Formats: sequence, structure tokens, C-alpha cells
Amino acid sequence: TYTGYSALALAEALPEDGEVITCDNDADVTEIARRHWRESPHGGKIQLRLGEALDTLKDLEGRFDLVFLDADKGNYINYWEAALPFVPSGGLFISDNTLMHGGVLDPQEDREKAIVRFNTHVANDSRVEAVLLPIRDGVTLAWKK
Repeated sequence: TYTGYSALALAEALPEDGEVITCDNDADVTEIARRHWRESPHGGKIQLRLGEALDTLKDLEGRFDLVFLDADKGNYINYWEAALPFVPSGGLFISDNTLMHGGVLDPQEDREKAIVRFNTHVANDSRVEAVLLPIRDGVTLAWKK
């Protein structure tokens, strides 16, 4: 969630009955996000779930037309696998930082190695069609078949 910018941008694009669920485990940092949401006419569309995202995903029901991954790079594959059952055919995954400032070319840090594993996982996942866009730090879009 961090400052809430991504969640708010998504909420702005939703119809009035749309909903964004965002996960974070840092109540102090997310206070910045909540302040921004209170100041926006779209903030009421956002639900913050405090706690570990994998635990939150276990408690969710329904379907999600879009899943956005942008934190805890070591758990990207786990988030992917936990969220994919909620995504209908034609649903979209957006995964940020999938180039890690070029670090995926010669991964040295654990985060870079985790993203290389994630990129390989997505590329080999027959349940989706995916493309890695070389925009800024890399964005992967994947549509569920």
C-alpha cells in the first residue's frame, strides 16, 4: 500500500460500486495512504487490510478482475499462486519492478534473484499470456486464459 497512490489511481478508474482491496503490514506507513484516501472522492472505494498479504488472501472471497503486485519481491510467486484462483478468465495481473533496474540481467541481490524466479515462473505459466514491458523498472502484464 505504502502511500496509497497506486490504490487511489485504481479506485479513480473504477465505477462507483467498484472496490480496491490493498494489503500492507505497516500501520504507520499506511496512515499516509489513509490520509490521502480521506481527501479523495474515490477513497471510499478502498479497503485496507493490515497484516501479512498471504494471510489476507486466505480470508478473501469472490473474484478480482485485476491484481497488482508491488512489494515483497521474495513473495511474488506466492502472491501469484494465492491470487490466481480469484482471477477470472480475461482478468489481469500487473507486476511492478520486473526488471529491477536491470538487476535481472546479472542478479546479485536476493530481491533480484527473486524477480528472476518470478519472471521465469510467469513465462512458463500456461494459465496466462504475459508480456514484460520495459517501462521504467519493468512492468509485467499477464492475462488469465
